[in-house]
Amino acid sequence: MLEILTLSAALVFSMFLVIKSADYAIIHSTRLAEWFRLPTFVIGFLIVAVISILPETFIAVNSALAGVPSFGLGTLFGSNVADLSLVIAIVIFFSKHNLKVESKMIQERFFYIGILAIPILFGLNGHYSRNEGLILVVIGALFYFFILRRNMIVQNIPREKFSFRGLFLLLLSMGFLLLGAHFTVEFGVGLAHTLSIPPVLIGMFAVGLGTTLPELFFSIKAVKKEKDDLALGDIMGTVVADATIVIGIVALINPFVFNPRIIYITGIAMVLAIILLIHFMKTDRTLTKKEAILLVLFYVMFVCAELLIS
Repeated sequence: MLEILTLSAALVFSMFLVIKSADYAIIHSTRLAEWFRLPTFVIGFLIVAVISILPETFIAVNSALAGVPSFGLGTLFGSNVADLSLVIAIVIFFSKHNLKVESKMIQERFFYIGILAIPILFGLNGHYSRNEGLILVVIGALFYFFILRRNMIVQNIPREKFSFRGLFLLLLSMGFLLLGAHFTVEFGVGLAHTLSIPPVLIGMFAVGLGTTLPELFFSIKAVKKEKDDLALGDIMGTVVADATIVIGIVALINPFVFNPRIIYITGIAMVLAIILLIHFMKTDRTLTKKEAILLVLFYVMFVCAELLIS
């Protein structure tokens, strides 16, 4: 019992270190992006999203190197399902009105669905090869290039003074984030073994939900300032990067085998979540409180399915 409590406390502290480091990294990276006078959608979709994926990236890479790739993969897919359902629902609840959706995002809906379907198809055999990893990284990079090319318009606003202190704090935050990710994998796997449960469940729910907190907090702040495009850009950018670039990087570093059940349940749930979300987006180009409740119910059904089958 004492060992379980000790490992649980260590895991919580490690995740806290990851979350707070990512939060500070987002703050300082956003300020640097504003120095370049980038549009808010680009800041959310690229700058903040890239920082937001660092927790699950470091966790996935560390888990692959530690010989438990299913822990990292479960974290990635689990956090994506949560982002596309639970996190967006919470953001809608915090908004003062229905969440407005940019028309460009609706026009690009088939790209989002297609992008998220590719890692599912590659993983049906329970293996990600180095070649598949390279393809995923290239696809993710091309998708980002396509989105940014359509939205990259430098804003005509006064440029703030460049802060070397902010750059140093950004690098320091990322260092602590890497350290927290290492211990999250170590204590998460240790706790799973002690409880005699699959490590993927710890990664999918405890760690997966924890890694969504940076984009959740950022998006809540954005909608309170009525910057809906910034909030949605952050979440959608994070999801795409997780499913392509992050999985691709892990496969490039260390091709791995995993239980295909992660794909059959969690991966497919991720694709279904994006289809449901985009369907809601098309209705009057807004996301309503009623639709937020349905997104929460979707996540609850996903959790029940995972627990029953596991």
